[in-house]
Amino acid sequence: MTLLNEAWSIIAAIPSWDSWTISETLGTNGAWLVGLVVTLLGGLLVAVLYARFPALENHFEKSVMIWSYLLIAAIIGVEVVRRFVFSVQAPWSTTLPPFLFLIMSWAGCAYNLKFRNHLSFAEFRSMMPRNAQFACLVIDAVLWLTFSWVVVVTSTRVVFNSAANFQILLGTDNVMQWWLLISVPISFILIAGRAIENLAIDYRKYKNGADLISASTQFGD
Repeated sequence: MTLLNEAWSIIAAIPSWDSWTISETLGTNGAWLVGLVVTLLGGLLVAVLYARFPALENHFEKSVMIWSYLLIAAIIGVEVVRRFVFSVQAPWSTTLPPFLFLIMSWAGCAYNLKFRNHLSFAEFRSMMPRNAQFACLVIDAVLWLTFSWVVVVTSTRVVFNSAANFQILLGTDNVMQWWLLISVPISFILIAGRAIENLAIDYRKYKNGADLISASTQFGD
């Protein structure tokens, strides 16, 4: 079966929404082709939405981080009191926080990409020629998009494998794990969107003669 046929089998399986069938088709190499298209188009869509809706661009990831953190703190705080004072504890109180931390972490990764707080070597790059600076920024975008592509494909396989096996969040009766795991590929599509957004900004600066390298804003605004 060719790569295109494998990719088409994935696309054909999606309307059925049969998690087992989709999981089986995602195990082929065609998943990499479909994942590449989804990552690039998804990232482009995110970049366009952020450009059109500044409030969404400024607050979405930050809100996800804050609310995830508050829920983690609330669950742990309340359950510690209940356990040591009342000798009771919700069975899901030790299994839900790690998933919330997962959501918080990857949303935070996308948010910090906006401010280029990840390894950027700004001081070193500022001493380079202008063309070399732009080349480094292009490499940054390519690496982020490649990283996002790999994680979107691999994590989506995990999501549909979890759905196919009806994995339930431990301590609950009907909360499916894939409802939480799907935050990983979504987060990396957001990261791809930030990478595309940054690349567009860098290109405009390069064409306009503006400074390409600047110190990052440590904690955003």
